Amino acid sequence: QVQLVESGGGLVQAGGSLRLSCATSGIIFSLNTLGWYRQAPGKQREMVATINSAGSTNYVDSVKGRFTISRDNAKSTVYLQMNSLKPGDTAVYYCNAPAYGSWGRGTQVTVSS
Repeated sequence: QVQLVESGGGLVQAGGSLRLSCATSGIIFSLNTLGWYRQAPGKQREMVATINSAGSTNYVDSVKGRFTISRDNAKSTVYLQMNSLKPGDTAVYYCNAPAYGSWGRGTQVTVSS
């Protein structure tokens, strides 16, 4: 059974930082691309960052230079380090394993101005 469990969200002031974690099980972690997505109220879910099995990363333009995605294959966990947070980053953040069509339940990130 595939499970993706996000953690690390919370309330932070603009300019602050958060580190999200996504612990996975039931997937061949080291061989797969993992991603972080977010959905703000009234908006469609959008890709934030992805990392493939070789460690190559991809980011949406709005977070480039502020967010960093990384992975720990030994722990089957993917991370999202978020710095210089802005109110526009407020959303529910989801972990995704595209090859399995699986999503986590999400973690809320709220950035106050």
